[in-house]
Amino acid sequence: MTAPTLYLWFPGTAAEALGSYRDTFGGDLELHTLGEMGRTDGPVDAVGHGVLTGPVTLYGSDVVGGEDPLSMTGLSIALLGTADGPTLTRWFASLAEGGTVLDDLQERPWGACDGQVVDRFGVRWLIGYELDAQ
Repeated sequence: MTAPTLYLWFPGTAAEALGSYRDTFGGDLELHTLGEMGRTDGPVDAVGHGVLTGPVTLYGSDVVGGEDPLSMTGLSIALLGTADGPTLTRWFASLAEGGTVLDDLQERPWGACDGQVVDRFGVRWLIGYELDAQ
């Protein structure tokens, strides 16, 4: 059984967003346009399907027709303990560029570091690690 993977629908920014996540997390990115897929329900250069595989795996596409774009309320993508402390600190800083830091990445009384950021694409991230696991 595989773990759940997020599929995000962007308002025309899927290529930029997924490219930014590749730059942040590393990995391999595949993008397929609506035109390549033979679809006629949106602009031929819109992303019909994209996948980032690597330390963080994400799927994404541009919204078409009457679909609703990404709107994150009441949830975040948690990257808790998914990499070492220095890597997670770099990821946090990268996601914060052009975004909004909700809670600085900082040491907590329970002996861990965590923080929250909404990136420039509207995706909310919770990033953290145990201090003894650095």
